[in-house]
Amino acid sequence: MRKVFRNKLALFGVIVVGSLAIVAIFAPFIAPYDPAEINIKDALLSPSFEHIFGTDQLGRDVFSRMIYGARISLVIGFVAVGIAVFIGLIIGSIAGYYGGRIDSILMRFVDMMLCFPSFFLILALIALLEPNIMIIMVVIGITSWMGTARLIRAEILSLKEREFIQASKVLGASDFRIIVRHLIPNGIGPVLVSAVLGIAAAVLIESSLSFLGIGVQPPTPSWGNILMEGKATLGVCWWLILLPGLAIFITVLGYNLLGEGLRETFGGRKKYVA
Repeated sequence: MRKVFRNKLALFGVIVVGSLAIVAIFAPFIAPYDPAEINIKDALLSPSFEHIFGTDQLGRDVFSRMIYGARISLVIGFVAVGIAVFIGLIIGSIAGYYGGRIDSILMRFVDMMLCFPSFFLILALIALLEPNIMIIMVVIGITSWMGTARLIRAEILSLKEREFIQASKVLGASDFRIIVRHLIPNGIGPVLVSAVLGIAAAVLIESSLSFLGIGVQPPTPSWGNILMEGKATLGVCWWLILLPGLAIFITVLGYNLLGEGLRETFGGRKKYVA
């Protein structure tokens, strides 16, 4: 942690990500209005002391909707990446540890999945299923695990011939114990960096799907559907486009800088844990 905080890129990312997490957790206490409250007489008010980020076409407070949108975006990002990391660890660990025909079959499956453009595959799956938050999280997760599988496979291939792994085999440790207790903990570093970068990608995907109208459905606020609703007043109500766009930009930038900072921090000499 000292290395992370000494890295300026990682520190900036921690501040951004930590601030967003605090806003998302305490959204009910921070938001001055109910994000779903409709008040037509206050429609399309520009930013003021009463409504810091103005109001939308239905008179809803944009600041409150942005705060609750942070909660939706971050939850989708974390859960989707959690699913992707879980699947990738299983497939990559089995392929790297056993090698041979098992490795060839699993890696050809990974290559086949990588042949499909991820975003269009997500669009196809969402179009076939009812778009809701749970479906979006699962679909993003099951279409984003291939990079994790390749990373953990590469790490395990370099680790499984080391002395402490051979010693575990001699002592009679099961394959499951060797993979879970020794190989994954020692090869998890690049996966964690990839996971942090993956959260940024998941936030972008969710915002894109919501902007297209097949993501998080109104009246549930997300930054993507706030952008979609502001599209109708583009050029008149600038705050409906600029503010959620900036939120997405800052969030993705924060996660990317945190990921790059972690990569630089943990890219040096490794200390293995037996």
